[in-house]
Amino acid sequence: MRTLGRALGFEAMSLYKYIANKDDLLGGILDLVLAESEAPSPAKPWDTAIRESAISVHDALQRHPWACALLMSPHGFRPERVQYMDSLLGRLRGAGFTAEATYYVYHVLDGHIFGFSLWETSHSYTPAQISVLSARLGAAIAAGEHPHLHEHAQQHGLKGPHHEVSAFEFGLDLILAGLKTQLAAGGAKRHR
Repeated sequence: MRTLGRALGFEAMSLYKYIANKDDLLGGILDLVLAESEAPSPAKPWDTAIRESAISVHDALQRHPWACALLMSPHGFRPERVQYMDSLLGRLRGAGFTAEATYYVYHVLDGHIFGFSLWETSHSYTPAQISVLSARLGAAIAAGEHPHLHEHAQQHGLKGPHHEVSAFEFGLDLILAGLKTQLAAGGAKRHR
């Protein structure tokens, strides 16, 4: 709080006129990040609404990569997050998923949104880091021993149509297509 006060040109104690403590400050910042996303629209088909909402959450987390881990912590249980969770659950129930199916479908969607966003933040590198990493991978992944991994590693450095596809959206579309198929067949079935 002292560092923040100095950066803002105030004494740390004067900040407490506006916020209760550090947790309150972090929560307020998370509210701003969450306000950049949209809940699933009740006016659109369920899959379209959920897709658009998921992309908006992912985009907000990409703009603020530090927020993803914080949203998955106890700090992340904010009114905006609660509202989002309830609206997503409501869209799933309204689409025809049973309460049991909604339970795990919600977790698959939330896991994809937050898990993929968290994975992306851990794979963000500067050009200098990419250069070092490429050299290390080139030395460690021999084409003769690991041909598929070698090919994949090479694709990271090459320009091409594979970079024009959002892996997040590709995965989300696979999930939604599977859910639509399950729902059309009489509801999502439990898998073990």
